[in-house]
Amino acid sequence: TTAAAFLNDSDQVLGIHYNGIAKAYPVKILNYHEIVNDHFAGTPVVVTYCPLCGSGIAFLSQLKNKSLSFGVSGLLYNSDMLLYDRQSESLWSQILGKAISGPLRGEILQPVAMSNTSWQEWKQRYPRTLLLSTQTGYYRNYQRDPYPGYAQSDSLYFPVSNLNRRYHPKEQVIGLEIDNVFKAYPFSELSRSQTPLRDTINGKQVTIIYNQHARSGRILDEYGNEIPTIVAYWFAWMAFLPESLDYSFTD
Repeated sequence: TTAAAFLNDSDQVLGIHYNGIAKAYPVKILNYHEIVNDHFAGTPVVVTYCPLCGSGIAFLSQLKNKSLSFGVSGLLYNSDMLLYDRQSESLWSQILGKAISGPLRGEILQPVAMSNTSWQEWKQRYPRTLLLSTQTGYYRNYQRDPYPGYAQSDSLYFPVSNLNRRYHPKEQVIGLEIDNVFKAYPFSELSRSQTPLRDTINGKQVTIIYNQHARSGRILDEYGNEIPTIVAYWFAWMAFLPESLDYSFTD
């Protein structure tokens, strides 16, 4: 379609399939705007992306049946974006999905399963997907990367509380939490592993499906349901979750 003409098949999108509706949000756009307040068949969902952490996460944007609208605060915590909700002006950590200050401090948002994948892979899975267009109401050159070279560089713009150097800081990982046990799967390790990969976390079986061509991963529970995950840079995951387990390929 004309609306998708600005996207190449290899361009990354954040994709959500929820309440029977599929939508894709190009990272080219989210690099500039970082947050989309949206709805899926009446259910409010906020889509968030932090370019500095490479982290895309979606949440149900409601608490106790009250809808929240989010904006970009311009503040950072561990190099990760802090959102604020317009109702209470509380600040929220994106990676933690938790309010860290303000009237709602301590409240936690419910994550929604989302894929960080290529436009080609997403539209193959969901040919009838909707797509966030460049008609955002703002003039931006969405073909220009506002962070040129950042994803390849081993340097960070801002300090973090814990810097684990086991992998390149910008190594992509897909991470999840099961009953307060966290585990990350570096893409470089998954690329050497047989997919699907089966693992056990905190006594529960999971299946990791990695698509090297699309540079994307999904994790399913023992019943085949997709588990909400976080795809982010290694440095960001470990800055927030230094005690996290991590997967290593072994022959």
